[in-house]
Amino acid sequence: MTTSNVSFFVIGRLAIITGIVGLLALALLILFFTVGGPFGTLNDICNGLTGILSGVLAWSLSNKFHVRLTFFILSLIGALAVALGSVLIIFDITGWYLAGLYTSAGYALIGLWLLALNSSVRQINPWPHRLVKLGLMVGIIMALGLLTIPGIVNRIDAWELSPWYINYVGLVGSVGYLLLYPIWCILVGRSLLLTQKSK
Repeated sequence: MTTSNVSFFVIGRLAIITGIVGLLALALLILFFTVGGPFGTLNDICNGLTGILSGVLAWSLSNKFHVRLTFFILSLIGALAVALGSVLIIFDITGWYLAGLYTSAGYALIGLWLLALNSSVRQINPWPHRLVKLGLMVGIIMALGLLTIPGIVNRIDAWELSPWYINYVGLVGSVGYLLLYPIWCILVGRSLLLTQKSK
């Protein structure tokens, strides 16, 4: 097995783990709203972990597919913002709303990286066309979370105090990072593992 094959194997596993942890965060969020209890804190932990794993994944894939440094740096800032959002709510530093804005903004920056990655991959065509199209679509949806940044700047910590574009457009990005992004991670991980096996 060559070094390249080992790398694709490791990156593929990392992508799948990132996706699984992301879907676990979604499941825990649903349990929190239906059952309550400790599921909210567990969701916050999984959210933060998914953000950190996303930063490592961005580093790995950016090296392989030559994503511009600017977008890689944005993904790292995004990963830190996601982790910060989890810390803020776990330790009760802010309310759930403001912590959620940090999470949405962080994933929005990861979404910009996702757009850059899939644009780069589309030119060299190592992945199925549908997977690249999905990555572009997910990146666009996640990037809507950029509209939450004014809420962070103004330290808005309540739904009713927030402008409509944050509540109804910016938070649409949560559909991207809660469901679509983890699915993309799992699919891209599977594609990387198949690439490794074919070599």
